[in-house]
Amino acid sequence: MMDFAIFWDWLSFAVRWLHVVTGIAWIGSSFYFVALDLGLRQRPGMPVGAFGEEWQVHGGGFYHIQKYLVAPAEMPEHLTWFKWESYATWLSGFAMLCVVYYAGADLFLIDPNVLPMSVPVGILLSMATIGVGWVVYDLLCRSPLGKSDTGLMLVLYGVLVFIAWGLTHLFTGRAAFLHLGAITATIMSANVFMVIIPNQKIVVADLIAGRKPDPKYGKIAKQRSLHNNYLTLPVLFLMLSNHYPLAFATQFNWVIASLVFIIGVLIRHYFNTVHMRAGNPHWTWMAAAVLFMIIIWLSTAPKILTGEPKASAAAEVYIASAHFPAVRDTVLGRCSMCHAAEPVYEGIYHAPKGVMLDTDAGIAEHAREIYLQAGRSHAMPPANVTQISDKERALLVAWFEGAGK
Repeated sequence: MMDFAIFWDWLSFAVRWLHVVTGIAWIGSSFYFVALDLGLRQRPGMPVGAFGEEWQVHGGGFYHIQKYLVAPAEMPEHLTWFKWESYATWLSGFAMLCVVYYAGADLFLIDPNVLPMSVPVGILLSMATIGVGWVVYDLLCRSPLGKSDTGLMLVLYGVLVFIAWGLTHLFTGRAAFLHLGAITATIMSANVFMVIIPNQKIVVADLIAGRKPDPKYGKIAKQRSLHNNYLTLPVLFLMLSNHYPLAFATQFNWVIASLVFIIGVLIRHYFNTVHMRAGNPHWTWMAAAVLFMIIIWLSTAPKILTGEPKASAAAEVYIASAHFPAVRDTVLGRCSMCHAAEPVYEGIYHAPKGVMLDTDAGIAEHAREIYLQAGRSHAMPPANVTQISDKERALLVAWFEGAGK
């Protein structure tokens, strides 16, 4: 039991690291090409079919880049496809979802006070929300509404707000934010896998066959790329939000998530405008700051009380342990001054990461985290500010490992 828990924690760390690395690769290339595309300039004497060009300097050398809006007259001898960054990011993200949220569904995914359900039902519901999110988005893009970029974006925003509200009525606040990010990231990756790359392959096939490519494929791909561009920053916020309970564990969490999408769009609008050399819209930063202050205000609203949470069947095992009375005293004395509905430690106003350790159910539900953070390691309490002793840490280890057996 001990070895498995430690291994699983390291596996979670490894998957997170992989997801961050692949995400950096995808976002980096995406932002670069958006900036490049917006900075293209036309000049007399450009090759036939060339839409624009850009000169850049980096790493001690100069780069001369030309873009063909549809395709060049002939198929180039060497062609680099930018797709694996997107695929690897989604696959590593789904792996992290499995390792953290599906394997730890009782703790991270399902909240009986929100919607009682079994672990298999919770996992199936999770997968369904991600799949349905993409289907709804794709149908809207292919509908007559898709002909209007502005109209489509407004409708899609309304759909995202509804999804944000709905997810908070299905899962824990933390899982709701992560699933909203996962749905959005799936839309972005599926845009690459199911629209952008297939359309580019059609263009390449036409070139090889000596046919003139249809410009509609490039237009469709560009619209999906535009969506990906504006969705990137909100996804980053949602994926990082699990470290900040003021975002996901407060009463108006779904409103906060909805406002984050607007902030992300405002920031991307600023950079896109600058890259186009069409001005310097500083007002976007002011608007984003105002919205962020509204988010801070919303996070201070009291969470609706639902009564003391009930322990799950798995948690009951830890409560039934002979060590539990002593463990409870230790946790209440060393941890609950911060990890409580109303923390008493100076400077702490909300329980870190939303972890509540002031009830029997709360302690039992977080047995594994207590074991890893305060038993097997000295991560908690930070700097050992409450002076937990080695004997008490040994007690936490004995409690967890004994109950697990």
